[in-house]
Amino acid sequence: MKNRILFQIDGVEVSSQGNETIWDVANKNGIKIPHLCYLPEDGYRPDGNCRACMVEIEGERVLAASCIRKPVNGMIIKTDSQRAKKSREMVFELLEVDQPSRENAHDPDSIFWKWTDIIRPRKNKRYPVRQQRAPDPSHKAIAVNLDACIQCNLCVRSC
Repeated sequence: MKNRILFQIDGVEVSSQGNETIWDVANKNGIKIPHLCYLPEDGYRPDGNCRACMVEIEGERVLAASCIRKPVNGMIIKTDSQRAKKSREMVFELLEVDQPSRENAHDPDSIFWKWTDIIRPRKNKRYPVRQQRAPDPSHKAIAVNLDACIQCNLCVRSC
C-alpha cells in the first residue's frame, strides 16, 4: 500500500492512507471521538472549530483537533487520556451553558445531546449564560434560530 502511515491510537497500531485524518482512522477502527463541527459525509470538510475532538499526541505540548490533524509515521495518540477527556468535558460544559434545556431543545436527540450524554460535563454552571438572539424568520426560504447555535458552521458549509 503506497503512502501507508503506521501509528498508534490508544495503544493499538493502525494505518492510514496519506489523505486521512486522525479522526477518520479512529472512526474506521471503531474508536469513537466526539465531533460536532464535522460530518463524515460528502460536502462537509473538517474545520476543527468546535474542539470536541481533541486528542493528545505524545511529545506535543498542546492537544490537537483530530478532525483536521493528519497522522505521521510513529505518532502515538491518546484519545482517552485524562487531559483529552477534561478538554472535551470543558468544551461540552461551555456549549451546554448556552443551550436551551434539553426539554426545550429544538432537537433533543441531536448529536450534541448524544455526546453530552456520553461525556457528562459538569452541571454546576461555572460559566455565565450568554444572551441569545431572537429567531429571525425574515427570509422566505429559511428561518434562522440561533438560540441553540454552537457556531460549528455546518449550516454554512452545507449551503
